[in-house]
Amino acid sequence: MRSAVRTFLSTEAAGGIVLIAAATAAMLVANSPVAQGYFDLLHLKAGPLSILHWINDALMALFFLLVGLEIKREFVSGHLARWSDRLLPFVAAAAGMAAPALVYMALAGGTPGLARGWAIPTATDIAFAIGVLALLGSRAPASLKLFLTTVAIVDDMGAVAIIALAYTPAISGPALLAAALILTAMVALGRFGVRRLSPYLLLAAALWVAVLLSGVHATIAGVLAAFAIPIDGDGEGSPLHRLEHGLHPWVAFAIVPLFGFANAGVSFAGIGIADILQPLPLGIALGLFVGKQIGIFGSIRIAVACGIAERPAGASWTQIYGVALLCGIGFTMSLFIGGLAFSDPLLGDEVKIGVLGGSLLSAVAGYVLLRFVDTKS
Repeated sequence: MRSAVRTFLSTEAAGGIVLIAAATAAMLVANSPVAQGYFDLLHLKAGPLSILHWINDALMALFFLLVGLEIKREFVSGHLARWSDRLLPFVAAAAGMAAPALVYMALAGGTPGLARGWAIPTATDIAFAIGVLALLGSRAPASLKLFLTTVAIVDDMGAVAIIALAYTPAISGPALLAAALILTAMVALGRFGVRRLSPYLLLAAALWVAVLLSGVHATIAGVLAAFAIPIDGDGEGSPLHRLEHGLHPWVAFAIVPLFGFANAGVSFAGIGIADILQPLPLGIALGLFVGKQIGIFGSIRIAVACGIAERPAGASWTQIYGVALLCGIGFTMSLFIGGLAFSDPLLGDEVKIGVLGGSLLSAVAGYVLLRFVDTKS
């Protein structure tokens, strides 16, 4: 029987490849004769929200629910269960978020109205990065894949905190109180030994509505709900494990690719070099491509040199540098944060250009280095 980690990695790899295909399809459609229909469909109202908002606010809450489940599992019984295991991923992830933000602010922060986008290049897309690693086969040791996964999970924790703290314009007290009461009820279910998933899922749906009305971005409800789902050590039958395994294929092969298809579409008509070199897309692209590799690889070298951590077993410095490059693939979370940071459609297109450019550079550079360069050193 395959281990949960191996199942997770294979699902993420396959999901990453599907995500790449979905993003490619979005760009092709956005630059085709049916482009206007594509954009009109996304902004079509379906009840209180547009189709795009249903994808970004509702379906992506399930993505964040899965992220929260993975984080909790890793802390309870996974690769973040011990403080010694947490140190290097936390150091790498923290530096890998700070450096891109500094690069972005150096290039775009001085332009009026653009400082709000500082968090866009701080995130790593775990599915996309693992998908690229999967193409390398045995040239990427298992320890490196696990390290990348762990760093990306810690990175996701930072992204969730940023979304909650930096992109919440106003708070509704009554709705927030309702959310707190619902979350308390979910925790109480766990304390009373309830192991059926249905009560948790019903309360999670109510929590999503309360958080949506509170002014905090609705996807945060997914993470909060995840932390209330019980886990029983390594037991595969616990509510957390069952929900995580049930959600994985839906998130990997449906929700995240649908998000990519809905958000990666940008028309390149009339876009030239001067447009690409504008502060916003340039700051995002170089934040991802330059900032990520400097922050992650530099922090790992320093941590190992100082003797406070050991580098991943069986991985050379060249391979670690290749993974640091792959961490510059910020696709899903970067596009998500970009949508929160800027509501102007023109700035939204610049965000997409920067995210796609920086992610593509990071993916190609990381793949080429790991595939064709001697990785023994």
